[in-house]
Amino acid sequence: MHTPKREGFRGLLSLLVLHGPNLNLLGKREPSIYGSMTLDSITRQLEQSAESLRVKLSSLQSNHEGALVDAIHAALGQHQGILINAGAYTHTSVAIRDAIAAVAIPTVEVHLSNLYRRETFRHHSYIAPVAIGQISGFGADSYRLGLEALVHYLNHTEG
Repeated sequence: MHTPKREGFRGLLSLLVLHGPNLNLLGKREPSIYGSMTLDSITRQLEQSAESLRVKLSSLQSNHEGALVDAIHAALGQHQGILINAGAYTHTSVAIRDAIAAVAIPTVEVHLSNLYRRETFRHHSYIAPVAIGQISGFGADSYRLGLEALVHYLNHTEG
């Protein structure tokens, strides 16, 4: 996967954070699986982490596959990395997988729950083969860990 060089880059790294379907219901939706934190709380924590890492975040949540694909396409030339929790689209969306592959922006896939301790159909990710890594099972901390891993990758990898 192509990684943009940091040489000559002016300003902060800019990262796109994508949240897929049903994540707008966090805090209400199956708290025994997804925890009691809302998406707004997760976003605030992620923004605090981003500030300490000296990166700029843009976030989008959508229940619509096409909106997520459009956001990935629009990230080209705007963002140096993508952090994505595609929700159920992880297991079904070739379109999101192909968009990530097409833009070749380093991407980290995150999930609140451990996919491999859940139903068998959740064990497959279309995104994992085109992502630089996957973090799952640490609740809201999965986002922070994914952000830290992505920033470290971007700061230490030459493309």
